[in-house]
Amino acid sequence: MKEKKSKIEVQGFEITITSKDNDDYISLTDMTVKFGGDDLIYSWMRNRNTLEFLGIWEQIHNPNFKGGEFETFKKEAGLNSFHLTPKKWVEATNAIGIYSKSGRYGGGTYAHKDLAFEFGSWLSPEFKLYLIKEFQRLKENENDSLNLEWNLQRTISKINYHIHTDAIKENLIPVEITKQQTSFVYANEADLLNVALFGITAKEWRENNSTQKGNIRDFATLEQLVVLSNLESINALLIQQGLSQGERLIQLNKVAITQMKSLVRSKEIKKLKE
Repeated sequence: MKEKKSKIEVQGFEITITSKDNDDYISLTDMTVKFGGDDLIYSWMRNRNTLEFLGIWEQIHNPNFKGGEFETFKKEAGLNSFHLTPKKWVEATNAIGIYSKSGRYGGGTYAHKDLAFEFGSWLSPEFKLYLIKEFQRLKENENDSLNLEWNLQRTISKINYHIHTDAIKENLIPVEITKQQTSFVYANEADLLNVALFGITAKEWRENNSTQKGNIRDFATLEQLVVLSNLESINALLIQQGLSQGERLIQLNKVAITQMKSLVRSKEIKKLKE
């Protein structure tokens, strides 16, 4: 799964959060900037209590965790000679809760949010509370965004349902194509759809709108974009059925007219425009 990056600000310091496989990892490196540098990560990992916490977390969440190596580290923890880095921990135990990556931008040590919060508590209880607060705010904003996207998709579904109902003809409804348009060979399928819906090719539109920036679809209405999306799917099916370009153009034009008649009276479309 592709990694997604976000940023939060905690007590004036920017902290990177990466999300992958439905888990959030917080930059420990960014967290240490306020307190003096990432050497603190190594000091934290040398602590016996920290080591036990890391090991228990891995045992709960990681079926491939190497418990034998973990026990060896536990025996050494507390000795003056004991030194543990994130890289050494991952290579020896196959841990998944912490990872390090190089790079000028976004490099450093990252830990699962459970571990990062524990590290935050070790750095400063106050800092941990602000970290949790800003992290929760980020998640709430992301959820609001997902809900908005879901509601938009639901509205589009309602719009497509109304395509099957009757409506009246208005200015947006496409005109029937001519015999000359049917017999013309179009350079690409995109122009075939343009003619079916708008009545002209992209080149013809540019010639008639030379002062405008963009293309014919940039100036399409919401109703036209909905129909255009449907025409793309229908055209793919018609191609599979072996229909010629002229035959497909006739069918697509009929569909465009029928659907636009429905959409110009759709209440859902009107709500989206408000």
